[in-house]
Amino acid sequence: MITISNLKKIYNNVLVVNVPQLEIAKGESVGLVGNNGAGKTTLFRMILDLIRPESGEVISNGEAVAGHENWKNYTASYLDEGFLIDYLTPEEYFYFIGGLHQQTQAHVDDFLSTLTDFFNGEILKKGKYIRDLSKGNQSKVGIASCLLQKPELLMLDEPFANIDPSTQIRLKNMLKSMNKQHGVTTLISSHDLSHITDVCDRILLMEKGRIIKDIATSSSTLAELEDYFAVGQSATLLPQIDEEENH
Repeated sequence: MITISNLKKIYNNVLVVNVPQLEIAKGESVGLVGNNGAGKTTLFRMILDLIRPESGEVISNGEAVAGHENWKNYTASYLDEGFLIDYLTPEEYFYFIGGLHQQTQAHVDDFLSTLTDFFNGEILKKGKYIRDLSKGNQSKVGIASCLLQKPELLMLDEPFANIDPSTQIRLKNMLKSMNKQHGVTTLISSHDLSHITDVCDRILLMEKGRIIKDIATSSSTLAELEDYFAVGQSATLLPQIDEEENH
């Protein structure tokens, strides 16, 4: 579904993203992990054509995202509160997003009724503008607006941050259901290694702009990642990288 070739981004003479080749197949559930400054959000923004690379391209369903619009019809994303219209109430925002996808207010209301547990009584009918919600509740609005669109490709940056443990568990179950039962391709960035390895079948480890490891999630993946981040490098990961680069 997504093909990345020779993608590079430079800020202040520093190469912050350098991805020679990456393939994400339709229906895959992919997690992106790395320390702050690894280039994860920059990579996401290039996939969404929000910033242009110095070189390379992102292909979605056979079409370059740069200069085209078709990919927007099946892609939903929430990276931060900048994606929201903060002077609207949550209801107004959901109706706006639904309208963009030819959904009536009744259809939107029906969908929102399925998210009662996820909202936990904190989002709807509170008379608040989005800007007045907590960071966690803003995230709930952004994530829910993505689900409302029924996307084929879902991209979320740090979706588990700022939300309470009960909501984190509900969100994990929703994401796994969308992927396994509905075939939604999911690309998720998170600092929470436990959640990301639970939700995603494939983990991309990113450091200094490079994807240094592409891991099929197994029972040992969480421990390997924890070891890597605990010491800055891992005896179980880095030798494998070196072997691959020397071939």
